Amino acid sequence: CRPGFFKASPHSQSCSKCPPHSYTNEEASTSCVCEKDYFRRESDPPTMACTRPPSAPRNAISNVNETSVFLEWIPPADTGGRKDVSYYIACKKCISHAGVCEECGGQVRYLPRQIGLKNTSVMMVDLLAHTNYTFEIEAVNGVSSLSPGIRQYVSVNVTTNQAAPSPVTIVKKGKIAKNSISLSWQEPDRPNGIILEYEIKYFEKDQETSYTIIKSKETTITAEGLKPASVYVFQIRARTAAGYGVFSRRFEFETTPVFAASSDESQIPIIAVSVTVGVILLAVVIGFLLSGSCCECGCGRASSLCAVAHPSLIWRCGYSKAKQDPEEEKMHFHNGHIKLPGVRTYIDPHTYEDPNQAVHEFAKEIEASCITIERVIGAGEFGEVCSGRLKLPGKRELPVAIKTLKVGYTEKQRRDFLGEASIMGQFDHPNIIHLEGVVTKSKPVMIVTEYMENGSLDTFLKKNDGQFTVIQLVGMLRGIAAGMKYLSDMGYVHRDLAARNILINSNLVCKVSDFGLSRVLEDDPEAAYTTRGGKIPIRWTAPEAIAFRKFTSASDVWSYGIVMWEVVSYGERPYWEMTNQDVIKAVEEGYRLPSPMDCPAALYQLMLDCWQKDRNSRPKFEEIVNMLDKLIRNPSSLKTLVNASSRVSNLLSDHGPLGSGAYRSVGEWLEAIKMGRYTELFMENGYSSMDAVAQVTLEDLRRLGVTLVGHQKKIMNSLQEMKVQLINGMVPL
Repeated sequence: CRPGFFKASPHSQSCSKCPPHSYTNEEASTSCVCEKDYFRRESDPPTMACTRPPSAPRNAISNVNETSVFLEWIPPADTGGRKDVSYYIACKKCISHAGVCEECGGQVRYLPRQIGLKNTSVMMVDLLAHTNYTFEIEAVNGVSSLSPGIRQYVSVNVTTNQAAPSPVTIVKKGKIAKNSISLSWQEPDRPNGIILEYEIKYFEKDQETSYTIIKSKETTITAEGLKPASVYVFQIRARTAAGYGVFSRRFEFETTPVFAASSDESQIPIIAVSVTVGVILLAVVIGFLLSGSCCECGCGRASSLCAVAHPSLIWRCGYSKAKQDPEEEKMHFHNGHIKLPGVRTYIDPHTYEDPNQAVHEFAKEIEASCITIERVIGAGEFGEVCSGRLKLPGKRELPVAIKTLKVGYTEKQRRDFLGEASIMGQFDHPNIIHLEGVVTKSKPVMIVTEYMENGSLDTFLKKNDGQFTVIQLVGMLRGIAAGMKYLSDMGYVHRDLAARNILINSNLVCKVSDFGLSRVLEDDPEAAYTTRGGKIPIRWTAPEAIAFRKFTSASDVWSYGIVMWEVVSYGERPYWEMTNQDVIKAVEEGYRLPSPMDCPAALYQLMLDCWQKDRNSRPKFEEIVNMLDKLIRNPSSLKTLVNASSRVSNLLSDHGPLGSGAYRSVGEWLEAIKMGRYTELFMENGYSSMDAVAQVTLEDLRRLGVTLVGHQKKIMNSLQEMKVQLINGMVPL
């Protein structure tokens, strides 16, 4: 064979040309040499082209859910000429202030795997809370190991959120008696935040249906009232603001048996105790006789003596929990579970006679000198909203948002302004806006919160129309639902849940905000709720809240369904330009918002569940969070979209197609929505009347050649708006 050709075997009939990216400069070659930066595996046949490692994966995005991260990416543009492409995930844990990163180690789990991934997504679990991570996604193929070149990867930086603590693993027994067992334990390896309390569950072995729970803020407890010579099983779990961790494994301890005391020495402690008790009782009686009317004159120095002599006066003198350990609460369960309060109960600050007391109880006072105001970012009802920095002694500097109270305020305005801080200060959850503190002892009066870089969710979505994957949108919705579950568990009803009242940070973490509104139903023409912050549009409000002022967590669930619609439609206005009265009428008649364009069927069904007329039929926020978690864990369940032809409510079938009353011609309609360039296209393809246009689907638009997503949305939304108006009799048939 001449140069440029080869014969792999003497039995070959003819010479073969060197395959792509290979060559030979010699005659009678049995194989060809690969070009520079191209390689051939030993198992590759000589007739196969030389190949190279793939380029880096593209457009990697992340979704953070507490201490798990879901990564998704697009395959590399250049596969190197091979089909055996797989992916490898490198994980690094970074210390932000030092700029130092280290390997994550074996505690991180990868689902389905870290090496040899064939699909373009992976989930990392068991990460640390409040930690910066860098994930490097590298594409590899059969010749990657042969290349000495630089690794080709795409990196993603994320910060994990707060999460429930890991299990308690080390429990030690202390003093054990015939009727009690003392225990101590170590804090979980990964507390993932500040441990608020521990929950200790124990029961007699083989009697699991009848158990006792003790709550303690310390890492030691004593279980009392136990049976002698009996084995008891103990399990412990910790709670942070993010909720309870899982229970520890079972630890078994046995009480001592009963022994009868026989020696005289054994009686000495009993005699000593008896004498002591006698002396105390004698002192109490003498003290009572000397103090005369101590109980009549209130809670003076002799109150404790009064309490002994007159137990009924204990409550009057403020001894509401005599002999009760403030650090420890005990609950008993028998043949069933009683729901324990996992979080504190919300306290309405308006129940305080002095609103200043509520502010100081729930909000930390900050020295004005610790705050640096940098720029004005907006205007609130009470004054300017600024961004700035907060530097507290001994702590690192934080970016913050600062609401200020304008000069010349009245006492009522000050009270209303600080009322939001009294509410916000009671909440501690990664999906609720965090209150840093207030400034009330100097002017201007300020409320200081964490800074959310991307601002309000509705504005952010409009600016980034179509820029996120479905998984990212579901991650945003999951965060909002988790925050609302927390509020619901605390007994707080938000009443004004809307995308404009959700803030979003640079990691796409959504946080519920706006807790400072008063809500009074007034007889205005649009039947809107008037608040100190303006009118709350009816379109976010549940029917029973409009009709009967019945605000509950169930009405918040209705509002959450509207927020879902806003998120999936990238900030569209619910019910478009319909008036509030028309919205009330349509909803009362059973009309519900149609599915947004390209909406997964599972998400739209959840929206419809939230919009059940019977509020008892709506899902709870806990169920919503669980459902969204399942969708995130199984992304393929989001691939089924709502059929474009069924996006319109079935109520349309009762009214027939659009008539000519909306627009006199197709051209007039397209010109009105600034899409006149497509008039000729519609006419040429048989859409010459508005009746015909009414049946257009998204697939039809694509077939016609309307390829720009923004134009597709504008046309479909216009058609949808006309159909909604038709339902409400706004367009003549």
